[in-house]
Amino acid sequence: MTPALQPAAHRRLAVVGAGWAGLAAAVQAVEAGWQVSLFEMAPQPGGRARSLVAREVPGLYGAWRPDNGQHILIGAYTASLALMRRVGADPHRLLWRGPLALVDARGDGLRLPAGPAIPAFLRAVWALKRWSVADRLALLRHCSGWLLRGFRCKSSTTVQQLTAALPEAVRRELIDPLCVAALNTPAATASAAVFLRVLRDALFAGPGSSDLLIPQRPLAELLPEPALPWLQQRGASLQLGRRVGRLQPSATGAGWTVDGEPFDAITLACSAAEAARLSADVAPAWSARAAAFTYEPILTAYLQAPGARLIAPMVALAEGPQAPAQFAFDHGQLGGPPGLLALVVSGAAGWVARGQDAAAAALQQQAAQLLRASPQSGLGEPELLQLIAEKRATFRCVPGLDRPPAWICPGLAAAGDFVEGPYPATLEGAVRSGMAAAQLLTSPSPPSPRA
Repeated sequence: MTPALQPAAHRRLAVVGAGWAGLAAAVQAVEAGWQVSLFEMAPQPGGRARSLVAREVPGLYGAWRPDNGQHILIGAYTASLALMRRVGADPHRLLWRGPLALVDARGDGLRLPAGPAIPAFLRAVWALKRWSVADRLALLRHCSGWLLRGFRCKSSTTVQQLTAALPEAVRRELIDPLCVAALNTPAATASAAVFLRVLRDALFAGPGSSDLLIPQRPLAELLPEPALPWLQQRGASLQLGRRVGRLQPSATGAGWTVDGEPFDAITLACSAAEAARLSADVAPAWSARAAAFTYEPILTAYLQAPGARLIAPMVALAEGPQAPAQFAFDHGQLGGPPGLLALVVSGAAGWVARGQDAAAAALQQQAAQLLRASPQSGLGEPELLQLIAEKRATFRCVPGLDRPPAWICPGLAAAGDFVEGPYPATLEGAVRSGMAAAQLLTSPSPPSPRA
């Protein structure tokens, strides 16, 4: 099914899905000289990292355009930042950037200073005076051990097992929040191997790698909206609001068809479930692996609180039986309307099961408690503006997870944060997989990846 070599400008690639992985694949293929057609079933690009329709809210200044959920990047996300620049989006303008800080409503917690990664981490841990000397030494001993072992462990180990010997305060205030933020999977069931890879890249990869990068404009402006005109100006065909029905090998034995339209190659950059559907007839074994994922939801509550100002743009929260959220974001410090907050519940399966009314009431109460504990905040009571439930936000990142490879069969590859790779379900994982899939298919001498 691999056609004879011809000039790249005459070769056609179909990219199914215009999330961050699909956009990365399309940009990569266009730059390689291919003609690209981008198919997206939704009316707008972005996938799960998209912006919703803008609307006026009384008390807020100007129109408010909520995102489908609160996303963050880190300094180690070099592929995502480079892709933004390639399509004309300026990370310096679009992202708030600051050193990693996991602080509570009063500003207490871990704060990484600037400088080389390992000395900065040592100073940050030693400055945590609310932990005992024994607690701080225990964390540093464990981190030293992980460093000496190259941040590797058995694939069957959970984060809870990896950190079981750490003091309870360290696990509760540092490990658990980092784990659920990075993997969207509770420490009791999360993959320690993936968690260690994230720690290595974020905390120990070099100066600035652990920096927080929080959007201060709608997610659509970070990549999806600038990418579309960039692609169109270079001859790409964009078909939004169109769901692909079927793909088949070409009757000539060279290339593929998408709903009867001929292409030399196809990148499936849609969800795992949609990729499994489309590949079921042509690659049933790969399709079964893609269909086998289980998922963790994320809830995002947007609240309006007149006069509210948190101690930092991102604040860590103490999760509890009636306190669902692990993090709060102050959009007033992120270029958004003053008094606009976002509370995020990762690993939210239990709260999704309780229903939106119960989750909304608990989050509103948690926001009120947060504001009462925040020394800089006003006295306004928070009002819930919108509760967004992304039920398939990420795959459950558990030990031994069987993630399918990018290569499906000749001329057909997959891209997405679920595809085999070192990262959990993140924007960076999606972007890297999209670029890799496009490189597999557009290389003048395609490799022979394992099936």
